[in-house]
Amino acid sequence: MNAPTDPNWIETNRQALGGELNWLRHMLENAAHGGEDGVMAKPTTTAPILDFVAEQLQLSPFERALLLLCAGVEIESDFAHLCAVAQDDARCDYPTFGLALAVLPDAHWSSLSPQAPLRYWQMVNVNDTSHLSTSRLHIDERLLHFLLGIQALDQRLAGLVYTLAPAATLPPSHQRVVDRLCQSWHAAPGLLPVISLQGSDHSGARAVAVNASTQLGLHDLTLRADDLPHSVEERSLLVRLLTRECLLTRGAVIIEGDTDSAPHLAPVLEQLACPVMLLGRPPATLSRRCSVLTIDKPRHEEQHQLWCAALANGSAIDERILAPLTAQFSFSSADIAAASDEARLNTKDESTLDSALWNAARRHARGGLEQLAQRILPQATWEDLVLPAAQVAFLRDIARQIRHRATVYDSWGYATRGARGLGISALFAGESGTGKTLAAEVLAGALALDLYRIDLSAVVSKYIGETEKNLERLFSAAETSGAVLLFDEADALFGKRSEVKDSHDRYANIELAYLLQRMETYRGLSILTTNLKSSLDTAFLRRIRFVVQFPFPDATQRAHIWRGIFPNALPRNDLNTEQLARLHVAGGNIRNIALNAAFLAAEDGGPLSMSHLARAARMEYAKLEKPFNEAEIGAWR
Repeated sequence: MNAPTDPNWIETNRQALGGELNWLRHMLENAAHGGEDGVMAKPTTTAPILDFVAEQLQLSPFERALLLLCAGVEIESDFAHLCAVAQDDARCDYPTFGLALAVLPDAHWSSLSPQAPLRYWQMVNVNDTSHLSTSRLHIDERLLHFLLGIQALDQRLAGLVYTLAPAATLPPSHQRVVDRLCQSWHAAPGLLPVISLQGSDHSGARAVAVNASTQLGLHDLTLRADDLPHSVEERSLLVRLLTRECLLTRGAVIIEGDTDSAPHLAPVLEQLACPVMLLGRPPATLSRRCSVLTIDKPRHEEQHQLWCAALANGSAIDERILAPLTAQFSFSSADIAAASDEARLNTKDESTLDSALWNAARRHARGGLEQLAQRILPQATWEDLVLPAAQVAFLRDIARQIRHRATVYDSWGYATRGARGLGISALFAGESGTGKTLAAEVLAGALALDLYRIDLSAVVSKYIGETEKNLERLFSAAETSGAVLLFDEADALFGKRSEVKDSHDRYANIELAYLLQRMETYRGLSILTTNLKSSLDTAFLRRIRFVVQFPFPDATQRAHIWRGIFPNALPRNDLNTEQLARLHVAGGNIRNIALNAAFLAAEDGGPLSMSHLARAARMEYAKLEKPFNEAEIGAWR
């Protein structure tokens, strides 16, 4: 029962409560007069809220009357004086257990024991438990408000507990989970099982939990697992207050988080005697029954409908806008609503809505990936690539598959054959500086996707099992956006699988096997770069969809690179690109030489000249520990 807010009902309850307080007033007056007035019969009409409290918290008639006595002192101005008179002590103008034992019928000493309802549920507090019969008793503030029909959350919960608004509509797949949850609780005898809502859609799990509570007629009390107190005493008090609140308001507790963020979660779940939903994995030590329900992101067609609903604005949405969004981004309902709102705010012209939506979706999709990898802003274009035609064709094939994967996988049914092998992976092999990273940047820019370079030092761990966890966090965070993942210079991680000689070799092979499996199921593009293709295991290569060899540029290609390496704003003399192309260096080294030469020219205060490039070339060759032909560049001026 939720405490009614209808004014007529509250007035009825107030009148009935007044009648019971009149009876209690007579009992106190009779005690003050030594019993001369006789015992007054209890009123036939009782306060319904007090009856509900007694039923829910299992109060005996005496405990119910004792609670009424403590409430009466707060409600009625003359009760304090009556208590003092009845106890023959002007200083005792408050209720005591001794007074209750003397005045109220059906008295029993056990009613004020620590495990009895009044004290266990924190309904009545004793000022000094060392003087139990003479110490002041006072009603808990939350109970007093509740008896008067006022909804006011206990102040001890106010800083921890919050409520969530139910979603107006849920995707059909999530609504089916709500229905299963409700059926599970309806069919459960005794203490309800903990419902663990797990999966890739945390906001969806939250919406399922709240909507299930609403569908069951329950009021949600939500708190974060990492806010749970550490001390046993504080946790015990929290559990009692939460359970009491649920009993009084027909509530359900929703806990966000799992045992990783809250090591003390298990005892809380064990002790809560009310409906509990956990948004996360349950503790392994939990002995209470637990039912696990999976909440994944809305399905492809559901996301399409959610985009339509969020963008409709009274008119039909161009399918050419929706199709790329639903194909690229795996969003929750909340993500779609937020991205749509942001795009609407950032555009006034419907003709630019598609680009505004795409950019808003990219920003919302980054999420936790920003903490796990370095985002690179793509600036290079196809024109910046200097590669043989065959390699460029391979790269365009990769872009084509990313662009049309929704058609092939979803519309044409390849995804129904299983998730394995649907990931688009590529290996870029070639010497350092031949354009592997540049090609990844070109692909990301052409597809308008985020590009993330993976820091292998943050992924590979010497501790067994940690590498797999790091990889899983990385891929899971990237799934929302399908971003391009670049494992640059990955030879150390992707080398030949070793012969098993000890446990470390065995776990190293497990790590590699896990990586291969995860790459095959990742819905975006993962790119590996290596300088030593020959060191790769052939079984590994079979599971990579594209292998692109980046050759060392010949003189013609080097001349092409030189012609495009200088910014238009750079002041320079006539430069002989044919002479520059004779330098036997890769594109990355050419960039270094051009940049270092620009700084030399800036120091001289003049335009860039061939002499600056000669000096910069010597520096680069020295760094590479390569022999340098001084006679070849002696005429560079």
